[in-house]
Amino acid sequence: MPLQGVCWFLCCRQGFNLLGRDYGEKEEEESFELRNKEDLTSNGRGPVEVTLSQPTCTANGTNGHALPEVHDEMKSLIIDKSRTGLEEDPELLVKGWLLREVRSGWIKQRRYWFVLSQDSLDYYTNPEAGARRLGTLVLTSLCTVIWPDKQTYKETGYWSVTVYGRKHCYRLYTKHFNEAVHWACGVQKVIDTKAPVETPTQLLIRDIEENKFNPEVVEHIYQHNPILKYTTGPLYAPLLPFPYGSLEHTYHSGKGYSSVREEAVKLFNSLQQLEAAREPVPIIQGVLQTCLDLRPLRDEVYCQLVKQTSVAAPYGTARLRYWQLLTCMSCTYLPGPAVLKYLRFHLKRIQSQCPESEMDNYASFIGEALEKTRCRECVPSWEEIQVLMGRQEMLCTVHYPGPGSCQLYVSSHTTVNEVVRRIQEKLGLQESRNTFALFEQNALWERPVAGGTLVADILTGFENLSTKEPDSQWKLCFKLYCLLDADSIAVDSLEYLFLYEQCHEMVVRGQLPACEEDLEALAALRLQGLIGDFSTHSPCPPLDELFPGHMVEARVLMALSAAPALPSGQPAGQGCPASQRFPTGLLSGALWSHAATAAHKHRAKQDLRLRSRLKEEAAAIMSSVLERWKGLAGHSCRDSMAAYLSIVRQWSGFGCTLYEVDFYISSTGSFSQRLWLGVAATSVSLYRQGEAEALESFPYGQICSYGVSDSNTFKITAGDRDLLFETTKLSEIMQLMNAYFSAIRGQRGKGDDIGLTITDGTEMGCRHLASTPTPTLLELPSHPV
Repeated sequence: MPLQGVCWFLCCRQGFNLLGRDYGEKEEEESFELRNKEDLTSNGRGPVEVTLSQPTCTANGTNGHALPEVHDEMKSLIIDKSRTGLEEDPELLVKGWLLREVRSGWIKQRRYWFVLSQDSLDYYTNPEAGARRLGTLVLTSLCTVIWPDKQTYKETGYWSVTVYGRKHCYRLYTKHFNEAVHWACGVQKVIDTKAPVETPTQLLIRDIEENKFNPEVVEHIYQHNPILKYTTGPLYAPLLPFPYGSLEHTYHSGKGYSSVREEAVKLFNSLQQLEAAREPVPIIQGVLQTCLDLRPLRDEVYCQLVKQTSVAAPYGTARLRYWQLLTCMSCTYLPGPAVLKYLRFHLKRIQSQCPESEMDNYASFIGEALEKTRCRECVPSWEEIQVLMGRQEMLCTVHYPGPGSCQLYVSSHTTVNEVVRRIQEKLGLQESRNTFALFEQNALWERPVAGGTLVADILTGFENLSTKEPDSQWKLCFKLYCLLDADSIAVDSLEYLFLYEQCHEMVVRGQLPACEEDLEALAALRLQGLIGDFSTHSPCPPLDELFPGHMVEARVLMALSAAPALPSGQPAGQGCPASQRFPTGLLSGALWSHAATAAHKHRAKQDLRLRSRLKEEAAAIMSSVLERWKGLAGHSCRDSMAAYLSIVRQWSGFGCTLYEVDFYISSTGSFSQRLWLGVAATSVSLYRQGEAEALESFPYGQICSYGVSDSNTFKITAGDRDLLFETTKLSEIMQLMNAYFSAIRGQRGKGDDIGLTITDGTEMGCRHLASTPTPTLLELPSHPV
């Protein structure tokens, strides 16, 4: 009886150990050991080996003793695994226990013995010699490894290493971070030693390149390799090699992309849908958007389009859709060097085989486009795609200051600089000493556009904004940019009209520090110039198009000096004070507080009173403006413009561009808030908002360097002082100062080589200027005007 009890105990122990092995229960503590491979192999590679030395008790609970031999009648039921079993191999790099994610059954992870060799990652039931091999992942240059991340550890309590292969994906887990890192390093080192994988398409492209001067051989290659020719069937694998399980798509996971390999196959399906589509533009936009998001797919799409257009035969409208998409691709993205050579050869081959055909016309257009194309910032608009499908140009409307505008044709490669130059020639402004630029503008906002920007990208941006904001009226405007010499502008020239209109825009925005009387006089002169002599039947524009709105609020606040809404520090004097600062957004409404309802009602009454007074003051100002307008009877439009500009020129900062800065601080300890930074032709100045006199002014000869120091701080070094400005207009300030320096250099002539040094420092994009009377740039800015 005792002997039977011992046997029963041993059998139970053996069974529980087998269950623990199969279902991943934790065994006895394992020791983690690193060894140098140079001690074991002589091939000089020296990889790191990870071994897990197990306790003396084996997995079957026999403490190292062999199990009884299997009876002869059972041997016929056992499959011989001698060739696939685990044996001692000097080429093994890393080995150890890991948990692998499984998808079958209620168990998510199972524990296996993994072995990494020079060719594969294998896993076995146990580490014993002759153990059964359960799976193999062959490692090639296309395999990828996802390294352990904290997020997975927080969610599961394990460090994860994922290995992607052609057919399999191993998701491995361990509780030791160092162990996970060493496995990831080991697998990645093996992948890095593998030769690059080449697809059949790549090999055939290379053969075509080598035999491109032998037409017979090339046609033989096309004839005997269907992978190069048009097909109506699906594509089951990409034409070019892509990593298995590439992480490229994770950066655009919100758009629903899968792996790059899967997206490549989906794109070919989209291409085939073009033949039957009634409206091809959405499909073309979708393909171009995918190529914008997943850059590696651009060469793949080019290869797929070359494949679908390789047959030199008369095409119907459906088959020409491939050529139309190829045209859009050639105007949007450039392929890589190898694919570009293949594409050029393809175009010449089609032109030679189908002269004077529609395919010949498309091939010629595409060849010319490839000479000019650079990578686009956004997908072409609906209008641009329709124009490209017909191999035409877009009609672009550019507005002038005032009611004028002009139209000109632009291609997908036309830059802002080219448009500016063409408009200057059209308007006779090419001899002007001042410079011009294009501005993106709507009713509330405008900014200059860099000279190298593609006009097609701007128009596409307008189309996208109009979809999101139907009421936004975006347009391109041609305006004065750098006012270098205002005195040289002829009174009867179009440039003089530009100057007048832009000065009025500055007045209405409240960027001209003038007293109320001068502002009313300017409004009256504006009416006289627009309409002529006063008449009760003449249509009069609203006050906000003649007079700065903040001044109306100023008069109300001065009248309501006892109102609690009056901010501290607000001037309360009468007349025409030299300094007036008024915050915007006074009518934003009453704020709920934790006080009683009576307090809220009192505040609502105050707001209602303020709104009523604003209407009264606006009517009073308009009445005063009309009285001044009546006194201008007989003045011509030119006389009114001259009188208007003579008042504006009284400001010492006339001609500068003002940028609002949130605060200003210098190395000498000066500190201020809510200032204007004025950038002019000769200096940079600081103004309190509403004040006519500058707080400080820094001629360009004193500026040693300027640039962007961080995401929202602009830095100017003048002599031994460092000036820091907090602003959202960093790129615009940098662009304008670069333009002024470039213009100054151009006027001085190329013979005057005034130095500029760019030093490495913490300031991003900082330009250091030589200490000379008029500093200039050694190289032109990236956005010339």
